[in-house]
Amino acid sequence: QLQLVESGGGLVQPGGSLRLSCAASGFTLDAYRIGWFRQAPGKEREGVSCITNTGGTSNYADSVKGRFTILRDNAKNTVYLQMNSLKPEDTAVYYCAAARQSPGWCGRDWYRGPFASWGQGTQVTVSS
Repeated sequence: QLQLVESGGGLVQPGGSLRLSCAASGFTLDAYRIGWFRQAPGKEREGVSCITNTGGTSNYADSVKGRFTILRDNAKNTVYLQMNSLKPEDTAVYYCAAARQSPGWCGRDWYRGPFASWGQGTQVTVSS
């Protein structure tokens, strides 16, 4: 059974940092590109970042460029999202998702997927 599990969310003050993890079980991540998404209350889901299967290419939403970094460790079957300089508007539930199609591509409109496997999400709250 393919499963993704996010962890690392929590409450952090503005300007702080968090590192989210996305661990896979039941399949190996090195055949998939991985996307991080977030959804805030009352808002549509937003594509935050994407990383190709080898980790050679990544892409970021304009709202997080320069603050977030996506990384992957295929040996650990895990993808990370390092989030620095967090802002209140980063508050959301963060999800990771895996796409088997086009594993080496994270270009424009990468967030359209298709992402077939999704985690359950982890809450990130940025507040003083």
